[in-house]
Amino acid sequence: MSGIRVKICGMKTRADMEAAAAAGAAYVGLNFFSKSARSVTIAQAAALAVDAPVGLAKVGLVVNPTDADLDAIAGSVPLDMIQLHGRESVERVAEIKTRYGLPVMKVIGVAEASDLAPIDLYAQVADQIMIDAKAPKGAKLPGGNGIAFDWQLLADKKYWQAPWMLAGGLTPGNVAEAIRKTGARQVDVASGVESAPAQKDPDLMRAFVDATQAV
Repeated sequence: MSGIRVKICGMKTRADMEAAAAAGAAYVGLNFFSKSARSVTIAQAAALAVDAPVGLAKVGLVVNPTDADLDAIAGSVPLDMIQLHGRESVERVAEIKTRYGLPVMKVIGVAEASDLAPIDLYAQVADQIMIDAKAPKGAKLPGGNGIAFDWQLLADKKYWQAPWMLAGGLTPGNVAEAIRKTGARQVDVASGVESAPAQKDPDLMRAFVDATQAV
């Protein structure tokens, strides 16, 4: 076993949660960004989180959240981590971490080498970093667009102050290559395990996790 930890993002049903757990995922993502087809309401997320299989870390994905947004979410949904997927500053990340007492994962979008520069700063305050493909210009979503970036950019940049996770266009067919090229010990997937937009496929989930463990 390679020990690679997998996060499957965009849970919408109890069946999704159970399939993710059965496949061997370490984390599941609950998406609170309303423009995403994978988004869930606070009530839906609360029901999913309360009944989540034991051992799954529940991550709440938010984009440029206000304190009121996070108060509402944290007050109802038993999360294990907050994922910040917007333009949150280093100071805002630290503020959220302190206010809610939960580990925080900050997403950094990458398209070229210069995009890696902020990671050192965010890694000083965030508990984890997610390195994702930068959204194309004009994209409605900051992530989950099913596109990858040049993994070679990370070939010599494997170590930061905080643990990191690779995301962006990963599938059962390419995740092993991505891990080998980047040295990632954690990976995130959403569209790569869907049979249709926002429709998770249990067989694809299992194939994805299995591929990470075969590296």
